[in-house]
Amino acid sequence: MASEQKWYVLYTKPRWEKKIHKLLDEKEIENYCPLNKVRKKWSDRMKIVEEPLFKSYVFVKISEEEQTKVRMVNGVINFVYWLGKPAIVKDKEIELIKKFLNEYENVHAEPIALQEDTKVRIQRGAFMDREATVVKVLKNKVQVVIESIGYSLTAFVDKSNVSLI
Repeated sequence: MASEQKWYVLYTKPRWEKKIHKLLDEKEIENYCPLNKVRKKWSDRMKIVEEPLFKSYVFVKISEEEQTKVRMVNGVINFVYWLGKPAIVKDKEIELIKKFLNEYENVHAEPIALQEDTKVRIQRGAFMDREATVVKVLKNKVQVVIESIGYSLTAFVDKSNVSLI
């Protein structure tokens, strides 16, 4: 039995996002290459062009069994990994990107940088929904201080378990 299809993130050769989108379409693999409408100025005119929102990234909706087939597509370098496994993107996040790009032009995507003294909310675990302050940023973990019950509790939390406030 085939496993459930999920959205994964592909890492592509530089400037190959649209080519890979087309190649995946030809292989009938569901994919999404978010395109941003950007106004460009030439010497004689202005033109709106579509550029990939995320440089070197294309999203694919596949089952785990299809991962090898997708890796073999020309121009695909690999999946983007998070905590040792191919990163999975929620359906609602893909829909949010689509909706956002339909409503706005000239969108800028920037990675979230966790820094010391940043306020975050813990999303999972014993301290779920608690606010905390980042004390130290490591490779895949952040050290946070949780101020509750009159004590300052310090814990190492996976980066994927916190969101900026």
